[in-house]
Amino acid sequence: MTSAMKKSIRQGGFTLIEAMISIVVMAVGILGLGAVYAQGILYANSAQYQYIAEKKAEEAMETIFTARDTGLANWAQIQNNTVTGPPPGMFLTGPQQLCDPGPDGLVGTADDNCSLPDKVIIGPGPDGILGTADDLIINLNSIMSREIQITNVTNEPNLRQVNIIIRYTASGQQRTYTLVCYISAFA
Repeated sequence: MTSAMKKSIRQGGFTLIEAMISIVVMAVGILGLGAVYAQGILYANSAQYQYIAEKKAEEAMETIFTARDTGLANWAQIQNNTVTGPPPGMFLTGPQQLCDPGPDGLVGTADDNCSLPDKVIIGPGPDGILGTADDLIINLNSIMSREIQITNVTNEPNLRQVNIIIRYTASGQQRTYTLVCYISAFA
């Protein structure tokens, strides 16, 4: 037998070690894809709550603009209630439940009605009709809180910074959404 024929006979297939190495490489790749897929599902589930948090922060900011623009509050009142003097600030300090805005229609004030918690309809119920008693809802008091922080801007008596902080739980993790805005004394 010639040496060329012996070489072709010896190199005729994969060895057991080569097959095991390729299986390990494929297993690592498949496990990596599984982890990415699981993260994607968690992110998709928390995106709904992130959107609700954004809208609730915008609602609070619109409340402050409404108080200024409609005359429900004068410039001295558009502060947190830790500010004293005639008249005191009207927006509550610290994290608060998301409640019905109360008689003044402004969220984050002392007259909010927490016996009517804020909720969001996320879809129709078993009857398939939106707006009926069996709709799927999320009670936001169980997962969200809102904090309104109003601070004066240094050397600008007619300008305040407003931070709206929404804290919520999504996919078992605590998350925070913060909206930063400025408001002037002039409508």
